[in-house]
Formats: sequence, structure tokens, C-alpha cells
Amino acid sequence: MIARILPFLFSACVLILPAVLNAQGHDASVANHEPHYYDIADWDIQPDAVNYAEHIAPILQRSCLQCHRPGGGAPMSFMSYEAVRPWAPVIMYRTAIRDRMGAMPPWYVEKDIGITDGFESDYSLSDLDLAMIQAWAQNGAPRGNPDDEPPPIVFTEGNDWTLGEPELVLRSADKTRPAVGPDWWGDIGLVPTGLTEDRYVKSIEVREVNDIPADTGTNTVGGRYIFHHMTYQSGVLSEDGGYIQPETSVSWPIHEVGRNADVFPDSAGRLLQAGSALHLRAAHMHSNGRETTGHLEFGITFFPRGYEAKYSRRGPRTGNGIDLDVVPNRANQELSNFVVLQEHTKIMAFEPHLHAPGVRMCLEAIWGHNIFTLNCVGYDHNWVKQYIYKEDRAPLLPKGTVLRTIAFMDTTDANPNLADPRNWAGGGRRSVSNMFIDLGYSVTMTEEQFQEEMAMRREQLRDRNEYDVSCPLCWAPVPEYDSVASSNDD
Repeated sequence: MIARILPFLFSACVLILPAVLNAQGHDASVANHEPHYYDIADWDIQPDAVNYAEHIAPILQRSCLQCHRPGGGAPMSFMSYEAVRPWAPVIMYRTAIRDRMGAMPPWYVEKDIGITDGFESDYSLSDLDLAMIQAWAQNGAPRGNPDDEPPPIVFTEGNDWTLGEPELVLRSADKTRPAVGPDWWGDIGLVPTGLTEDRYVKSIEVREVNDIPADTGTNTVGGRYIFHHMTYQSGVLSEDGGYIQPETSVSWPIHEVGRNADVFPDSAGRLLQAGSALHLRAAHMHSNGRETTGHLEFGITFFPRGYEAKYSRRGPRTGNGIDLDVVPNRANQELSNFVVLQEHTKIMAFEPHLHAPGVRMCLEAIWGHNIFTLNCVGYDHNWVKQYIYKEDRAPLLPKGTVLRTIAFMDTTDANPNLADPRNWAGGGRRSVSNMFIDLGYSVTMTEEQFQEEMAMRREQLRDRNEYDVSCPLCWAPVPEYDSVASSNDD
């Protein structure tokens, strides 16, 4: 049936859908990026009226203090006006970078292309936020009336859970790294869940707990930690408890330094079985300048008992982690990977993963003559982020779509993450080698599920003049299955 319908849909969409400018027109060189500066007067606000108490403190609380606090991953605290004021010029510049390496806060979705307003837990700064920061810094960073400051956020000592208290906390074994030493990769064992029934996971947050004092400063987010990333899976334990049974294996998103927590959509919870364990099978650990002992904690919340996932089949992973050729001293190097979707697919999250030379990644959907740039995202290897789509904005792509992933590299002196711009590098696990992978995830859909989702999207659109780049076939004619089938049988 689907084979009969797809040619009909293809011909229809080629006629009615506009081509979208692809991502290649953007210069991904670090040195050529222009900061985003704005005039606060465009919002009918006088520059000298902007102050810390009324305007800047709320921005910092919303988008910055989770890291810029004692025990957080940032190198300095922004918990008070006295602490913030000396950094005003730096804050102005680093926020104005917005979607490029070094930007703060580390949320790198480009706001002028693709899906720009469809992400969960979006703590990025608006144009008005940037304009207020810039007016404040240029006017001497005034405090205003302290009585107008918002109530302070109270953090407990050390790392708080960003999603609130979990229902289940699992703990890895302690590991110690010397002050100076080579990176280490390896299996750090099993962590039994203790579950006596199957449960679907709504969220999972991974945090490192170590013996570095909370008031210890660092120049990079990695300086407070020894776990760079962790690849792990779960599954039902064998009878002797020595391994997880391969046929029960469930993969989980990779933990990385600076990465945000995983929140699964209501339609696609992740199964954690009774009698299961986490297998921490691929840890990457590094030294940070002082001998450090630490462990990982996995904070888990569940969907209610009786929940069943609407989508359970995973979509393909895109990218290329093997045959890479990244030459020295060259900006704006472009790598591409193409995957033909074998089933209707809903992309739930986009997570660019590159290594030190990486500066940008784009995701494109090619359907017929049309190229839809779904998203372009800046990249900084010190702050790896995932971007989780809202359910009603997640890309809905038909079977046969060519999904193109594009990576941009900069191996010049302008890239501060490089150890040496003279070095050629191919693929490899070390940060001085290269990877090119989208670590986000997707689900596959039946024909009925695909049509149902598109019908829901059409109800959100006012008319055919309103276009949704995340749903390229939304305005294509809806096929009448019986008539299509009968006409093909004649």
C-alpha cells in the first residue's frame, strides 16, 4: 500500500512546496563570525534606564546561575551584583556571540534559519535580552535599587539536580584520576537498578560528584570533572549478575561534560526493565590538574505505572565517525553524510557531536527538488548540548527523505580548542582526533501514525500561507487510500 501512495505524495509535494535555502551559505570560520549587537531604543527603552536589579538579575537567574554559582561548572560566580559587575564587558561580548564557540549561555541554535522556537528547556537569550545586557554594560553597569532585585535562588552545596529530585538515583563506583596523566577509556562496570517491575523513564540526568571543593575555580567546564563522557546501556541481568542479556539491551543517550539532562517526550518514554542494570561500558576519563576521586549519579524519573510508549522503534543515526579527513590550517571545512529514511520518521532531538576542530553542524531534509534546513547549531567541544524538540515542532519526515548532516570544521589559529593547528587528523576517540555524529534520536512511525501527526500539525496552521518547515508534507494533498489503490490496480 505505502509503495503505491508514495509516488502520489512525491509528485504532489514537488509541485506545492517551496525550496528552502540550504545551510552552505554560512561562513563557519571562527574568525569571521560577527557578534549580534542591538539598540535598546528599538524597544522604546532608554539606555540609561537599564539596570542590574530590574533587568539583568532576572536574565542571569533564568539562563546563567545554574553554572555561575559556587560548585557549578563555570569559572566564576554571578550570585550577587558585586560579583557580576566586574564582568559586565565580558558578559556583553560573550552573550553577543550567541550561537558560536565561546558564547554564553551555551545554547547554540541559530535563530535565523530552520526551526528556531520549537525546543524544550530553551534558556537562550532573546534579542531584547541581548539589547538590555549591551545597554547596561555600555552605561557603566549600574545596580539600580537593590529592593527591586528578585529573591535570590538558594542552591544546596555542590551540584543540584536541574530537573528536581529524582525518583531513583543510581551510583557508579568511585574512580580516581591523577593530577596529570593520559586520558583513559574503559568499562567501569554494572549498576543494578533494583527494579522489580518494568518502568518507562521520563527523564534521566547524569551528574558527577567528586572531592573538588565547591569554591575551587577553573578556566573550563572540564576542569571541575574527571568524567568527560559516558556511553551506557541497560538490560536485564543474567542469573549470575555478571552481564546484561544482549536481547534485552536498551541504549541511552550519551552523558558528556556540560550536557543538559534527557527528557523524553510523552510519546516515546525509554524502557527500564525489572531486574535490570546499567552497563557503564565506555567511560572516557581525564586528568584535571589535581588528583580527583569521583563517581557518576543517574537521577531518574518515571512515567506513571500503566504508561505505554506510542513510539518504540528507533530511527537511524546519522554522521560519520570513521573515515574522516580534516586537514590543518583551514577554516570552513565541510563534511557531509546522507541517510535515506526507510520509514516515516519523527526526529525527537538534535545533538551535534564533533571534536576540537568542530564549529557548526546542520541538519537538512531533502525531498524531491526541495531542501529543508531543519536546524543549524554552533558547536563548542567544551559545552556539548542536545536540543530536544517540542512534540508539536519535531520534524516529521516521510519515508524516502534524504537526511543530510553537515559538519563544519576550523583548524586555524582562530579555534582556541585546538592543541596545534598544524596537525592533520582523521577519525578517533581522542578529542585531538575527529568525530562527526548526530547523537540525537528519532523514532519511526507507521503510515497511520504519520498521517495522524500531520493532521494535528495542520490544525495548528491558520491557512496554506503559513508554512511549517518541520512538516514538509503538511500541505500536500491527503491521499485517499482506497481510490489510490484501485486506480493502481486498473
